[in-house]
Amino acid sequence: MKIAQIAPLAESVPPRLYGGTERVVSYLTEELVRLGHDVTLFASGDSQTGARLVACAPRALRLDPRVRDPLPHHLLMIERVRRHAHEFDVLHFHVEHVHLPLFRPFARKCVTTLHGRLDLPDLPALYQEFEDLPLVSISDAQRKPLPYANWVGTVYHGLPDPVCPFNPAPRGGYLAFLGRVSPEKGIERAIHIARQAGQPLRIAAKIDQAEEGYWRSRVAPLLSGPLVDFLGEVNEEDKPAFLGNAAALLFPIDWPEPFGLAMIEAMSCGTPVIAWPNGSVPEIVEHGVTGFIVDSIEEAVAAVHEAPRLDRAQVRRRFEERFSASRMTREYLSVYRSLARKKDRAA
Repeated sequence: MKIAQIAPLAESVPPRLYGGTERVVSYLTEELVRLGHDVTLFASGDSQTGARLVACAPRALRLDPRVRDPLPHHLLMIERVRRHAHEFDVLHFHVEHVHLPLFRPFARKCVTTLHGRLDLPDLPALYQEFEDLPLVSISDAQRKPLPYANWVGTVYHGLPDPVCPFNPAPRGGYLAFLGRVSPEKGIERAIHIARQAGQPLRIAAKIDQAEEGYWRSRVAPLLSGPLVDFLGEVNEEDKPAFLGNAAALLFPIDWPEPFGLAMIEAMSCGTPVIAWPNGSVPEIVEHGVTGFIVDSIEEAVAAVHEAPRLDRAQVRRRFEERFSASRMTREYLSVYRSLARKKDRAA
């Protein structure tokens, strides 16, 4: 098949540092290429891919100090995709909803994976209007605010085997937190859990400009005490050791997380996950098998002491069965072929 993958421009594909959507686009694109499909990736010019790359910005927008507004760059990319739409069997968008008005005429060969939260008051009218454009969710929980949207599948994210190798014998003796510095990610909870459990906590997180006030007022003061080590953002080379040597990943989120890539990255290493039951968590974490789902700091502290008793090999096996990149790609190909069949019937 001739497939276009259209990625956000905030980060490269894959990202150099933090970035979930662009990382998933990379895994999917490379697996499609490996399977012999003709793939074109619309992304920033510093992306690395085995597909044909169409550079729609010189570099990742978040890392370009000249960029003030990302919207014009995305609109230019969308127009470039539109000009070449006739060349592809499938147009797979990962840019939320910015493309919807222009691609209604191509609805029968378009699919959009929504990667963000959908419980926002601005969205219902939009997705009611564009009910003809097919959508894919990344968890069933993500769909709940928009049950009437044109869902054609739920496809969980997946990782290639080498990304986060299995570590049967972690040496770090610490808890890990991986994500963004923001209230919704639960970084304060993670610090309180670690201190009450008497366990070291290593935090690998990025600080967005919008969250600098929260960082200075709420998080930074907590770092002056014992047991907490703030590392900043980790790159792809350092992430496997960071997650693989942890006793557990703390994922104490306070929002409807659409998926949570960090959970399966940890599970790939064999590291169990301790998480609050928000958003996709009950779909990803199997309580007592790949981690623990808890409702309070006290339950989380108890789970920290239970985590070393879980079988890390079983955590890794469940990752392989449920969250591989090959499984993700097969499911997307099934979506693509379903679109093609509907297109043929319509013709």
